[in-house]
Amino acid sequence: MISIFDLIAMLLTLSALFGWINGRFIHMPHSIGMLVLGLVASLLLVLLDVAFPSQHLYEALTGPLQQIDFTDVVMNGMLAFLLFAGAMTLDLSALRDRAWPVATLALVGTVISTALVGSAFWAVAQWSGHPVSLAWALVFGALISPTDPVAVLATLKNVKVPLSLEIEMQGEALFNDGVGIVLFTVLLGFAAGIGGEPSSAAGIARLLLQEAGGGLLLGVVTGYVAYRAMRAIDDFPVEVLITLALVAGTYALAQKLHASGPLAVVAAGLLVGDRAPRDAMSERTQGYVSSLWTLVDEVLNSVLFLLIGLEVLVLRFEPGSLVLAAAAVPIVLLARLVAVSAPLLAFRWGGNLSARNVPFLTWAGVRGGISVALALSVPESDAKAAILAATYAVVLFTIIVQGSTLAIVARRTLATPGAE
Repeated sequence: MISIFDLIAMLLTLSALFGWINGRFIHMPHSIGMLVLGLVASLLLVLLDVAFPSQHLYEALTGPLQQIDFTDVVMNGMLAFLLFAGAMTLDLSALRDRAWPVATLALVGTVISTALVGSAFWAVAQWSGHPVSLAWALVFGALISPTDPVAVLATLKNVKVPLSLEIEMQGEALFNDGVGIVLFTVLLGFAAGIGGEPSSAAGIARLLLQEAGGGLLLGVVTGYVAYRAMRAIDDFPVEVLITLALVAGTYALAQKLHASGPLAVVAAGLLVGDRAPRDAMSERTQGYVSSLWTLVDEVLNSVLFLLIGLEVLVLRFEPGSLVLAAAAVPIVLLARLVAVSAPLLAFRWGGNLSARNVPFLTWAGVRGGISVALALSVPESDAKAAILAATYAVVLFTIIVQGSTLAIVARRTLATPGAE
């Protein structure tokens, strides 16, 4: 066992080393480069262990990684700060203008994708001779359907798209994980045989209201309190500390109240990011706050994508699951296509959704650490190996392949980048 400090030191050192290698020699987008280099390092270590089994390199270097609870690190650590950093930079007035398409994509699109992915994954599992029950297949659909806010925001840094479309993508990514986590919780209860209130239609509605509605309300309240506190003083160290306390306190309180922590910090970030710069922060304070959250975003993103790549070392993939993993990629892509197209067909009279954007929105459906964390949190069952393998295949494909080619898709399918 090594100490927490040693683990943090190891991850930061590897992040700095791989970041330097990528920036100096490879020149991939930073987040993608971190994941690829982490994955390559994992595969090289496996090959070295096979070539020199007497050296026990694998056990020596995977030991520290096995101490890391990926689900806890992501869901109860990094996620709150990354979501707040993303929400702080989002234009709230522009988001209000695109509220309908954002809500449609985040809610309707996630539900449609969950149903389609789950059904298709179940069918392929039956056909391949490695059956997964429909309930567990729907659990996979719920955890893989929401686009990952961290991965999407990281990808958008390297792609120029029309402002209205960028707002839709950012808004969808920031809000749909709350919907996806509620669906995941409900479907996991069915699959694992956990009874209780969420098993009924009324229970599901109450859970959604408590999780999503409660999280948004809590975020607005705590965000407003922080805004008023910052407005009452002009002392940048204290104001910077208030933003840090806002994130940690809001997320922790949301968990105690059984509300959605991700939605709570998003709501708080949107409110503070919109109101505080106008009349609560001096120009000097704005510079410090902006610099802090830019740094937090970059450092945590680097560590998170590195961890996704290194996590291959400690996961166990059964050979029979590889067929399902390969099939999961086109299944998720097709489900994403239907999920972004269906609202367009159903609500085309609204004029807020454009068919021109469908190919780009489909390809921009990047998944990341949240999906991996949810998959790892699935209780041990006959289906877990298949769910883990499929989740990892989709996450790697969307980040590496879709993320690195998104700019090409944007140039070929969208209007002039930067237009409204």
